[in-house]
Amino acid sequence: MNITRPTTSKEITRKWYLIDARDQILGRLSTQIALLLMGKKKPYFARNLDCGDYVVVINSALVKVTGKKEQNKLYRRHSGYPGGYKEEPLNKLKSRKPTEILQHAVSGMLPKNKLRDRMLKRLYLFAQDQHTFENKFK
Repeated sequence: MNITRPTTSKEITRKWYLIDARDQILGRLSTQIALLLMGKKKPYFARNLDCGDYVVVINSALVKVTGKKEQNKLYRRHSGYPGGYKEEPLNKLKSRKPTEILQHAVSGMLPKNKLRDRMLKRLYLFAQDQHTFENKFK
């Protein structure tokens, strides 16, 4: 008789993934990244544990969106002070902080609990081809 036992944190192994975001659609790419960060494809996945892998994304400035989202999609934030509400369209945010768009999309697809920040710490975004994790993929 096989007994299923819960996963412990000692059994978790983490891999490194390198993803090229050049000419990929923002939403489809961010769902793939979110699945890797959560570790949902692993056989020992548990929702209460941080089972995910490390993800390095290069060329995040070259990610694409469909339709008229380039001009119409707005990113909003508030500083907490009176008059601190800011709106910025996607094309201006892309020129100012190109990695912020993918970071925001992936963050919205991760679970809204205490593990989200830990998962996002394993996401490394680079706007160009160069990255600092060459030795992890050998």
